[in-house]
Amino acid sequence: MIVVENLHKSFDGTPVLKGISTTFEKGKTNLIIGQSGSGKTVFLKSLLGLFTPEEGNIIYNGITYSEMDDDQKRELRQQMGMVFQGSALFDSMSVQENVMFPLKMFSKAPLSEMQDRVDFVLNRVKLTDAHHKFPSEISGGMQKRVAIARAIVNKPQYLFCDEPNSGLDPKTAIIIDNLVQEITQEYDITTVINTHDMNSVMEIGEKIVFLKDGHKAWEGSNKEIFRTDNEAVTNFVYSSELFKKVRQMYIEERN
Repeated sequence: MIVVENLHKSFDGTPVLKGISTTFEKGKTNLIIGQSGSGKTVFLKSLLGLFTPEEGNIIYNGITYSEMDDDQKRELRQQMGMVFQGSALFDSMSVQENVMFPLKMFSKAPLSEMQDRVDFVLNRVKLTDAHHKFPSEISGGMQKRVAIARAIVNKPQYLFCDEPNSGLDPKTAIIIDNLVQEITQEYDITTVINTHDMNSVMEIGEKIVFLKDGHKAWEGSNKEIFRTDNEAVTNFVYSSELFKKVRQMYIEERN
């Protein structure tokens, strides 16, 4: 679990995060949504420890980040897995080498155990025959699955995803969404996803935090988002005619 208390972050005197408080629960897919410039990326990077807030606390499983010593912070980073927007695979490494990279960095296990773990996670993301291929030889969807395998190879307690469906076709995006949700539930991980994909919101948004101009403007589930009267949320979510129709159908079914 991650608890965020009154988080403030500025750059050159310009406030970007303005007192955000929320909770991200274990075993759930927690989504951060909002328009460009709302503070989503800064918020995610603050959770990763890449930015230091001026005010507020981030608490990981009961321990406040600002009170951790260097060893505790190093241990926390090893408990974090990250799926980057562009997958961020090493072009010169094979799929197997990409996935093994974090193990070689942080694990002292024998190579045979590392190989077993790599085989396990690649099998889990349904890439049993891709070990020796290079990123340029596989599709964008397969690259995302490699990125997920790499992110979970060290058995993290926290999984962060930055626009995991960026550049994917709708069918592949659904596959990636389902895979992330399955892994989150199977391994009881605290997963936080930064996204603008409204299909992801509707499909796997067990907890949604909506940011607007650096504030938390709303939070709830993908079921509750249909019922909200929050104007900022409805303007953002139902900007397309498709989602307006989906919401109307949901309201009619409930009545």
